[in-house]
Amino acid sequence: MKSASIGAASAMLLVGTSTAVSATIADYPVLAGQALRYALAAAILLVVVRHQRLPRVRLTARDLALLAALSATGLAGFNLFLVAATRHAGPAMIGTVVGAVPLVLALLGPLMERRRPAPHTVGAALVVALGAAVAAGLGSGSLQGLLLSLGALVCEVAFSLLAIPLLPKIGPLRVAAYPAALSVPLLLAASLALEGTDALRLPAPGEAAAFIYLGAIVTAAAFFLWYDALRRLGADRAGLFAGLVPVGALLTTVALGLGEAGPADVIGALLVTAGVVSGLRQPGRDRDRRGTHRPPEALAEPAADGSPRSPQNA
Repeated sequence: MKSASIGAASAMLLVGTSTAVSATIADYPVLAGQALRYALAAAILLVVVRHQRLPRVRLTARDLALLAALSATGLAGFNLFLVAATRHAGPAMIGTVVGAVPLVLALLGPLMERRRPAPHTVGAALVVALGAAVAAGLGSGSLQGLLLSLGALVCEVAFSLLAIPLLPKIGPLRVAAYPAALSVPLLLAASLALEGTDALRLPAPGEAAAFIYLGAIVTAAAFFLWYDALRRLGADRAGLFAGLVPVGALLTTVALGLGEAGPADVIGALLVTAGVVSGLRQPGRDRDRRGTHRPPEALAEPAADGSPRSPQNA
């Protein structure tokens, strides 16, 4: 439980650092850059999968459909909506809308597992979402910008929910690797259509360094940590940590000297922290007392070879 919480927190803090790092590649075509990022991440993850010598898994048509949907929404779709939203709304509005991810996961995650959302977790998710909104600044924008931001929110939620049925069977490494690989041709096609053939250029040395960080750390490492935590904590409790993304962005921005922390930033960070701590403590004790819900890690504890263990072997 503790290691899963640390992994989830680390993953979301790392994702938050991408805001400051992405500022160094602002002149590089966005969609082509994302294709480079995911291509590098997929290569790293697939090498790790091969090195781990995980047991072969036969993917069904349903598995392939889920992987394709995950890559099309949670990766490629999210970036497309995000790019389009920036043309009609400010970063504050987009950050505020996408900051509702913990609340949505707290509601939908348990429903997917055929159980009621825990009231304390939902309440904690509201606090986390409020903190993310305060940190984002509660900005303004057009109706079109709001709708596009909601599209990004849906894709971000799909990034977690579509992975849940896959994790017990193929494990977090493969769930992180396969959609990353599948998203590359989608993003390249979108880049050619929206950014033109000039978008496919070699990055400058500084840009290359940024892409290496984004691909290896923010994508490969953070995706694995997130999916591992999602498998062990469940969507509702792991989703609380999504509120740490603006905190990671704030810390990186200050550390790199790109900005200063204002009152709203500090208050938002404190609200997020309070919501995460509250959500992780009380629901676990309630479930244990009722005996109505076994934690996900009890059903899918990894075997010695790193592969997920079935309930019969747990």
